[in-house]
Amino acid sequence: MSKPRIVLVGPPGAGKTTVGRRLASTLSLQFVDTDQLIEEQYGTACGEVFSSLGEEQFRVAERAQVKKALAGSGVVSVGGGAVTTEETRELFADHTVVWLDVSDEVGFSRTSAAGTRPVLEADDPQKHYAELLASRRDWYREVSTYHVGTDGKRPSALVAEILELISRD
Repeated sequence: MSKPRIVLVGPPGAGKTTVGRRLASTLSLQFVDTDQLIEEQYGTACGEVFSSLGEEQFRVAERAQVKKALAGSGVVSVGGGAVTTEETRELFADHTVVWLDVSDEVGFSRTSAAGTRPVLEADDPQKHYAELLASRRDWYREVSTYHVGTDGKRPSALVAEILELISRD
């Protein structure tokens, strides 16, 4: 069985999809985004699936897509909340996992304009985003092989940084 060359985890707005696509292209590998797999399965936007299923059932569906993606090869990007369930975190064992991290301020600015992230809906969205990141940071740390900060960096610089990190192995 093959396995992905690189798995990207991190909060919403960290740049997992953008960096993942560029990284896959640079390495001449396939790119798989588990949020996109969920959208294909349900025929609607990931945020709508989250809203209609509720978080608990969404995480079950997400875990199935993460498991499917990790069985293939290439570069895999997983949804920001995939790390919230222990069963999904366990799937990352024996994979090269890069945690794309972002500050509260930058991550919020990148996600607030989207309007398609129900997990971020709250009376005070910026405070909620900061709390969300704080609650997940230990899980990102737990599953990751490498940690890369994304604030102020262009996607091409992030790709170069990730390639440098994985080339050391």
